Amino acid sequence: MGSLDRLVSVEDFRQLARRRLPKSIFEFVDGGAGQELTLAANRADFERIRLIPRVLTDVSRPDLSTSLFSQSLPTPLVISPMGSCSLVWPQADIAIARAAAARGIPYTLSTMATTGIERMARAVDGPLWFQLYVLRDLDFVRQLTQRARENGYSTLVVTVDLQAGGKREKDLRNGISIPLRPSPRHVLEGMLRPGWSLRLLRGGLPQFENVRGYLGDTSAGLTIAARVGANLHAGFGWDDFRRIRDWWQGPLVVKGVLHAGDAAALMAAGADGIWVSNHGGRQLDSAISSIDALPAIRHALGAQVPILIDSGIRTGMDVIKAGALGAGAAAIGRAALFGAAAGEAGVARVLDILLEDIANGLKLAGAPVFRQIGPDLIA
Repeated sequence: MGSLDRLVSVEDFRQLARRRLPKSIFEFVDGGAGQELTLAANRADFERIRLIPRVLTDVSRPDLSTSLFSQSLPTPLVISPMGSCSLVWPQADIAIARAAAARGIPYTLSTMATTGIERMARAVDGPLWFQLYVLRDLDFVRQLTQRARENGYSTLVVTVDLQAGGKREKDLRNGISIPLRPSPRHVLEGMLRPGWSLRLLRGGLPQFENVRGYLGDTSAGLTIAARVGANLHAGFGWDDFRRIRDWWQGPLVVKGVLHAGDAAALMAAGADGIWVSNHGGRQLDSAISSIDALPAIRHALGAQVPILIDSGIRTGMDVIKAGALGAGAAAIGRAALFGAAAGEAGVARVLDILLEDIANGLKLAGAPVFRQIGPDLIA
């Protein structure tokens, strides 16, 4: 691993990604919607939380395990679904999933992944979840769920905060699309990042493997968000949700929930868990941060309902704060993708940094068992 040992935080890997990726690609990964108000709040609201540590507790063996859907997991981490990962590193989806599998961390494959359902299942021996975007063609949506079930994906994650594609102004200015339509600007950026360019040429231009042929005309040069948004089922409602619930026999989590009333109604309609998320600040700008939404949702659902959270998680302390406020697991997206700028070894290093931070944070907080932390840890 060598030089990667000198990187000691997710922010270090973010800066590595900034140096290694063309500006347009880095801004696609790093950026958010609109004025990026929600993107900024996701970090600021984690950073303002303070903890009250306890003393004279035995912290010699910190326990990071958690439980979701009656299953024990060795860590409180999950990998969030991400599309277009291969823009960062060839087959980055597989690199991230393999690094996660080696640590018992579930990997959530996006509908808009650049690796297909079947290929991921063949490549990775670890817990796999499938994230579903509800597209207008519900027959096609059902086929996606069947493919996931037949290939061993244990949990379905239905995303409900993508009624339309968020307005990502940086992507509009930069012209980032799939398939890539290189402009003179992109060629220049690629020349300034020759390592990235060579890897992209060897790996081939990324495609949305799971929806190949579904998204219509690929020559339009739409941004990624706009292309996906044009095919979403904007009328997705409760009857449609119940239909998906009937299709899927395993655990079903609903992702993109920020309102406590919605969370309670989804559980009543058959969900097995709630994933608190604002899509990493990439959808509704000015939406509440996930960490600020979490306490009300936990209060509405009670202590037993599984809750996950994403959006803005960059440190082990963020995971501990989320756990104290009611999340059974925290999901990371950008953090893993920043690591992927150095391939699978980079992702592995990012995951180890986070796990080491969580273990050390539990020790210093005098709270050695992750499953037992609660709001009394919060100032």
